[in-house]
Amino acid sequence: MSVLVVDVGTSSVRAAVVEPDGAVRAEHVVETLPDSPSDGLVEFDARRQGDAALDAARAALGVAGPVDAVGISNQRASTVVWERATGEPVGPAIGWQDLRTVGACLQLRAEGFRIPPNLSATKLQWMLDQYDADRSRDLCFGTVDTWITWVLSDGAHHVTDASNVAVTGLTTRADPTVFDDPLLDHLRVPRSMLPTVTDTSAVVGTANALPGAPPIAALVGDQQASLVGQGCVHPGDAKITFGTGGMLDLVVGDTSPPFASRGDGGTFPIVAWRRAGKLTWALEAIMLAAGTSVQWLRDDLGLIASSDDSEAVAAACPDTEGVVFVPAPLGLGTPYWDYGARGALFGITRGTTRAHIVRAVLEGIAQRGADLVEAAEHDAGLRIDVLRIDGGMSDNAMFVQSLANAAQRPVEVSPVREATTRGAALLAQLAIGGIADLADVAATWKPRVRVEPTGTLDRDRWRAAIERSQRWIPELSAVDF
Repeated sequence: MSVLVVDVGTSSVRAAVVEPDGAVRAEHVVETLPDSPSDGLVEFDARRQGDAALDAARAALGVAGPVDAVGISNQRASTVVWERATGEPVGPAIGWQDLRTVGACLQLRAEGFRIPPNLSATKLQWMLDQYDADRSRDLCFGTVDTWITWVLSDGAHHVTDASNVAVTGLTTRADPTVFDDPLLDHLRVPRSMLPTVTDTSAVVGTANALPGAPPIAALVGDQQASLVGQGCVHPGDAKITFGTGGMLDLVVGDTSPPFASRGDGGTFPIVAWRRAGKLTWALEAIMLAAGTSVQWLRDDLGLIASSDDSEAVAAACPDTEGVVFVPAPLGLGTPYWDYGARGALFGITRGTTRAHIVRAVLEGIAQRGADLVEAAEHDAGLRIDVLRIDGGMSDNAMFVQSLANAAQRPVEVSPVREATTRGAALLAQLAIGGIADLADVAATWKPRVRVEPTGTLDRDRWRAAIERSQRWIPELSAVDF
């Protein structure tokens, strides 16, 4: 059964048709770059995003013909508010990276509510205070999956799935698919504007705005989609997506982790998916800077002409000769959670060349990947036997080898650079009977290449470098959500 996947990222909307054999065709991409009116603010035009989704979907269907279902994958926690009657957004939507509500998050923590600024809750509060101060308008709230479903269904369906609602910050700790009434009261969020929570893999309605009105059969956050797309469905299965940053997700099973917000290793519990009302849990570990460090080499230092050049330049030297790079331009995520840490280069001598620095950057990102693996294993009490990866950096053979050496385990590279499309298609096929069960999803995994460790990277020296990069801006290091 063929599936149209609409994949809504931070900077583009991509639509493609995935065939029963996993082949992806008729891909169409529309750029939808966010705006940054000032430092720390990230906004986007939800109407433009919705129109882009329609245009991309119709273009893909125009090439591929009818499909059996639609799957939607999306950036998580970005916040859209629109009028129910007209379907028009009330103002700019707020991106997940936006930091305008940091002060509100700190105030909420003092009042007993622990909500990081990257979640939806305080973004929604800010938008309501801005556009509906007396809470008198008939408005709808949604994350991007909700908004795109509304658009594709011509306003017939106001829903979200378990994987997305669980990272809004609006749900209870006991059950992250149930809205938290005391918190809603505290934020003055009307319950009437909240979407209905559905399974991740289930038919939720029809895409009335598309030719043939195919059923919408999967809604899933991008990282969870990538997890499924790389065949990670059993406890201990894990992947890292190396894009601008890096996200490790580890399947832990049907039982929720013993911590509600953050484990000792610095990971967060998330809902991987929900099927037939049953939750599957995962842990997530976060690297704040991955591909952006390679972009820094290219755009700001001019050490490489393109990101692809980093592989050949790094290979020009057999090792870094003691140079260590800590990728922390925005601070350090898991397991350190130090927003005041900053990027650093250590061990530079008169003999250090651009090849040493480029190689140190790739190895530093790999070392951070190994940090995420160790943190996830610690918090889950599970062993990650094989690490699966996708994202732009997965094409860099030097980086992949460095990751295998740092983590000391095999690394399997996704056959497609972005596994989100494949994951959303598999979940939709599960919903309409094209795939019988999750075991069949696991069987679809066929890595492009498997890389075994061929050496080691010095983890003791790495930890010393991390220690020296931390607390560079003490006032930011003191901030914790």
